[in-house]
Amino acid sequence: MSLAHKQKHVRQNYFATAALIYGAISWGLIWYPYRLLNESGLSGMQSSFLGYCLALLIGGILFWRRYARIVQIPASAYWLSLVAGWTNLAYILAVIDGEVMRVMLLFYLSPLWTLLLARVWLHEPWKRAQLLAIVLSLFGAHLMLTHGQWDWPLPQSTSDWLALSAGIGFSIMNVMTRFSTHLSIAAKGMLVWFGVFGLSLGLLVWQHSFSGFAWITHVTLSSYGLLLVIAFMLTSATLLVQYGVTKIPAIQASVLFMFELIVAAVAAYFLAHESISAIEMIGGVCIVAAGLLSVYDGKG
Repeated sequence: MSLAHKQKHVRQNYFATAALIYGAISWGLIWYPYRLLNESGLSGMQSSFLGYCLALLIGGILFWRRYARIVQIPASAYWLSLVAGWTNLAYILAVIDGEVMRVMLLFYLSPLWTLLLARVWLHEPWKRAQLLAIVLSLFGAHLMLTHGQWDWPLPQSTSDWLALSAGIGFSIMNVMTRFSTHLSIAAKGMLVWFGVFGLSLGLLVWQHSFSGFAWITHVTLSSYGLLLVIAFMLTSATLLVQYGVTKIPAIQASVLFMFELIVAAVAAYFLAHESISAIEMIGGVCIVAAGLLSVYDGKG
């Protein structure tokens, strides 16, 4: 490998690492503007609809020259869009009403579901480290959901259910993505944004809270400013993370993703005055350790 090629490779690694850190920071903070919008009178469903509508608009401007290739996708990709839509929507609704760190840690059970789904759907063998990851995940979830009491570990609130379902959706999305290697970063991003937009629109109609666009006329200018911030964070984080995961080894990317939890913990403490108990913290450490073990590529 020539010196110039090595330097280029190093620069790519630096940029990919920065891209993943930016994504982690964005997803660790994005709950806060959603909460501000909720306090101003916009429900999580309504702000999700408007935020992803703006994200689609930004994506359309960025990728209009690739429009013909983006729309030429197989019908199966729309299932990916639907799952991605629920994953993002459920996560947003969970962090609006639930404790931020609790929601994030329950969402980070996704490696457990990914291992199970990959075994069932893709017939991938488990290694010793991954079996340990399953045990650690289950133990961590038990501590988080029962506060250390030896009861049946059921979610305690709607936000718990939403966080768990978002993690399961994220795992299904990961497995489905392995069958969708032909899709470009632009197509994947647009599919995710369209999924949340379409699903939130459908649920608003179903809830009869989308009558005649009347509520949109009451959205303030400051709320639209927050929605633009959200849309920028969504589009930039999605695209940069997609780039980062294609350039960085899986285990390294997983470590960088964990930075989201640090950002969220600090932000939740200072912005929302939230903290978690010692038992929940131990459960969270188990879940984080399980996430890292789940992508360990050692010999089984």
